[in-house]
Amino acid sequence: MTDRFPGYDVLLKRNTLSWNEATRRAIDARLSVHPGPRFFSSDEWKTLRALCGRIIPQPADRPPVPIAAYIDEKMFANRVDGYRFAQMLPQGEAWKAALAALDAAARERRKLPFHELPPADQDVMISLMAENRLVGPLWRGMPSQLFFARRVLHDVVNAYYSHPTAWSEIGWGGPASPRGYVRLDADRRDPWEAVEAHPEEEQDRARAENRHVV
Repeated sequence: MTDRFPGYDVLLKRNTLSWNEATRRAIDARLSVHPGPRFFSSDEWKTLRALCGRIIPQPADRPPVPIAAYIDEKMFANRVDGYRFAQMLPQGEAWKAALAALDAAARERRKLPFHELPPADQDVMISLMAENRLVGPLWRGMPSQLFFARRVLHDVVNAYYSHPTAWSEIGWGGPASPRGYVRLDADRRDPWEAVEAHPEEEQDRARAENRHVV
C-alpha cells in the first residue's frame, strides 16, 4: 500500500488545541475497546473475524484495527442505527443468523468452516453472499445480498474508519473541535492538516512536514 501521508500520526493531536476534552474521552474509549467476544459465540467470532479480514485486509506491519471487536461491542451494547430494512432481522439477530448461514454454506460447499478456508475461497463465499446466491432456512428470510450491502459493509467499514489508525492512513485529523477548519477551498490546507505525498515523489518532504502536524 502506498503511504499517502507518510509520517502522519493523528494521535499526536491528542494534547494540542486540535482536540478538546470530549474528543479525547471519546477516542480514549475507542482505543480501549473490549477485545471480545462478549456478544458472539466462539464459532461466530471466528467467522466474523475471518469475514472482516477479507472485507478490509490490513497490512502486517502495524497493529490491526480491531474491526470485529467494534462490531461485537456494538451488538453487546445494542447500539442500533435508528432504522431497519423490513426484510432484515434486528441487527444482533441478523449478524448471528448470517454468520451461521455463511459458515454452514462454507462447510457444505468447501467441507471446511469459513474461517479455515483459503482467502480465495472465502472471497468466493463472500461474492455468493453479495450476489444473493446464498439461501436457506438459516438466513431466516433475509436476502443475503441485503445483509451484505446493509449490514456487513455498513458495520465493517464504519468500524474501520472510526479508528485513529485509519484516520492517519487517509490523512484525516479527527473531530474538528474546537479548532475547526479555515482554508476550505480546493487545494488549500490548514497547517494542522496532514500533507499528502504524491506517488513516487515528495515522500521525504511530506514525512518531514507531517511530523509537526498537530
